Amino acid sequence: MSTYHAPGVYSNIVSSGNKPIESVGSSTAAFIGQTSTGPVDKAMLVSSWAQYQKLFGGLAEGGYLAHSVYGYFLNGGSRAFINNIGPAKEGQTAEEVAAAIKGEDKGPGRRTGLNAFKGIDEIALVAAPGFTSGMVHQMLSDHAAECGDRMAILDGIDDLGEAQLHEFPRIGDSKDAALYWPWIQVFDESTKKMAYVPPSGHVMGVIARVDSERGVHKAAANETIRGALGLKYSLTRNEQALLNPRGVNLIRDFDDMGIRVYGARTLSGDPEWKYLNVRRLFQVAKQSITKGTEWVVFEPNNEQLWGGIARNIRAYLKTLFAQGALKGKTPEEAFYVRCDASTNPPENIDLGIVTIEIGIAPVKPAEFIQINIQQKLETEQTN
Repeated sequence: MSTYHAPGVYSNIVSSGNKPIESVGSSTAAFIGQTSTGPVDKAMLVSSWAQYQKLFGGLAEGGYLAHSVYGYFLNGGSRAFINNIGPAKEGQTAEEVAAAIKGEDKGPGRRTGLNAFKGIDEIALVAAPGFTSGMVHQMLSDHAAECGDRMAILDGIDDLGEAQLHEFPRIGDSKDAALYWPWIQVFDESTKKMAYVPPSGHVMGVIARVDSERGVHKAAANETIRGALGLKYSLTRNEQALLNPRGVNLIRDFDDMGIRVYGARTLSGDPEWKYLNVRRLFQVAKQSITKGTEWVVFEPNNEQLWGGIARNIRAYLKTLFAQGALKGKTPEEAFYVRCDASTNPPENIDLGIVTIEIGIAPVKPAEFIQINIQQKLETEQTN
């Protein structure tokens, strides 16, 4: 309390204790691959193609990784973490490369491969450009699922060979991965020739662009791919009808309308998580609310705290509703928030846990999907 010694009017700004919830970033990318130059097995942040070139060299040195990072920034990406697992070596086997991508987790400062991205919360999209084996796809999917705050963007196979479309290879069920195909044709400045490159980097740039212009709830589909001059395979609507239900997001050439991303599905068989934008909306909402309620730690776990939490979360969800991210004519139809005695029984209070129950109805599908948020209060509670 301030002490005053002279007559007059005094004013102070006093913190209410709780803080408004802001949406976390949704489009920071992570790339893992091989380059002939630059740091090895260390996640390096770059914010432009020029910065990438200074660290890892240009298109000639980086192969698919460099082309993908270039495509990411060209299409609207702004921040990316790069982990170079080392240059390709003569005689190096696919099992050896897969092991380098998987890496090891020996604790902070000693994480390699995909594990190097674990402690970076801002990463929202992760890819290993050009690696199309089921083994690597599963690694990326498992990494995204374990982290819980990002999506794996996978490249479909380069060449169909003798396989038919109904035999198109893909990993099993995953709500944390999305697959794009076919490979795109670009002009390679390093060779002055046309080349086919994996689509993942360009697609992540498109996702970043749509996030910036429309919001994470808007599907990054029916959007042009900058820098794409052709496709390895040109597919028809009927062929897309065969692949779309299997979760293969096609890239199609619409002549005067350009080459466009024309799918926005995850690899999940669960109808709730069928659409990539819905899954990403929930990831961003969960992250934002979790981060935005960290102030409750060490606070008394009582009705006053619960009311403050609920008000903050409702205010945040109203902004999502105003942006068109949630379904319903009114906020009451779009979401609900419960943080009271019903979600916080005495036994949980004794354990220092505050539980928030949230339901939101995304634009598609329309069902409520429940999110439970728990914050551990590191303080002795009193009644």
